[in-house]
Amino acid sequence: MLGKLICRSRLAAGVRAFSTGSRFYSNKLAPLDASRLQINKTSTPKHKLANDQLVFGKTFTDHMLEIEWDAQSGWGVPKISPYHNLSLDPSCAVFHYAFELFEGMKAYKDANGNVRTFRGDKNMERMNKSAERIALPTFDGEELIKLIDKLVLLDKDFVPEGAGYSLYLRPTMIGTQASLGVGIPSKALLYVIASPVGPYYPTGFKPVSLEATDYAVRAWPGGVGNRKLGANYAPCIKPQLEAASRGYHQNLWLFGEEGNVTEVGTMNAFFIFKDLITGKKELVTAPLDGTILEGVTRDSILELARTRLPAEEWEVSERYCTIHEIIEKATKGALVEAFGAGTAAVVSPIGNIGYQGKDIAIPLARGNSGEYTAKFADWIREIQYGEEEFQGWSRVCQ
Repeated sequence: MLGKLICRSRLAAGVRAFSTGSRFYSNKLAPLDASRLQINKTSTPKHKLANDQLVFGKTFTDHMLEIEWDAQSGWGVPKISPYHNLSLDPSCAVFHYAFELFEGMKAYKDANGNVRTFRGDKNMERMNKSAERIALPTFDGEELIKLIDKLVLLDKDFVPEGAGYSLYLRPTMIGTQASLGVGIPSKALLYVIASPVGPYYPTGFKPVSLEATDYAVRAWPGGVGNRKLGANYAPCIKPQLEAASRGYHQNLWLFGEEGNVTEVGTMNAFFIFKDLITGKKELVTAPLDGTILEGVTRDSILELARTRLPAEEWEVSERYCTIHEIIEKATKGALVEAFGAGTAAVVSPIGNIGYQGKDIAIPLARGNSGEYTAKFADWIREIQYGEEEFQGWSRVCQ
């Protein structure tokens, strides 16, 4: 009992020590400052792979970005240096208590040779929310975007050309305090690595088959399902393997006795229903109630739908639909199509859902996807590659 009281006392003291100014640390600490950047270029450039040899997340560019943080001085000098291994103490907080978060974003080469990123401000906003949730330091998102620009431009030759090709960027933050005590880490490392990638579907859209999963839960109200933490992903692998053993590509995550649809695999889920009397269509995705990830692609699809689809013909809803509603709509012919949305694939057509031993066929008007699934994919691609400007979503790196 005494040991527990001492542990709680130390934790409380740690919270008090870092709670001034910001929620967890003093606002007198040095902020993240892109103007302090130091660059050390590699002397051994890597061989760049041809587009047809690119595999998602398997090869990386010549350089990486790193910024250290500590509770006494704040953010240190940003450094871009040759890609290298990290050296960490075995007792680091990241290894024992999952002080880790990450983001996923992409850079694209447009027809004029410019390199662009897509809605990086939304990634920075979400990254800061993740950091705040697990007591890691927050930062000025615009300053990190400037630093990412410098990294991308330094490794510009690694950005592959062509529709569907991009440079995948992985901003990551970890707690690096060397201690087994449970508390707020006094040290952290923010780093960014980059990987050239090809189209998620090299031969075009491939509709996926899902197993509606109610025997395992991805996230729950009051949890951290809305934050991009590594701890959210590892527990999902075993259910995915179980679904694969029954012939399904991914899980369609259900929650609660009602069977609310939350996400599909690691993506946000979308369904399109049709009112059989009025003909009006409804685009449905789960609400941001703290359970699902606040997807950048999700937000983009909703904004494009509200802006470009005729309001008199469409309703755009952020609400839960249940597996039972999907079955009912499919049976009546009121289910138009369904897809997942995320950074890696942008949109992923859904062709089939298995539930309690029965399959629900999802219409694929274009053979390999629904009509609107393809439309959303095209709209976003055109913005990402600078073919069309929309609300400043595509930023030219500088």
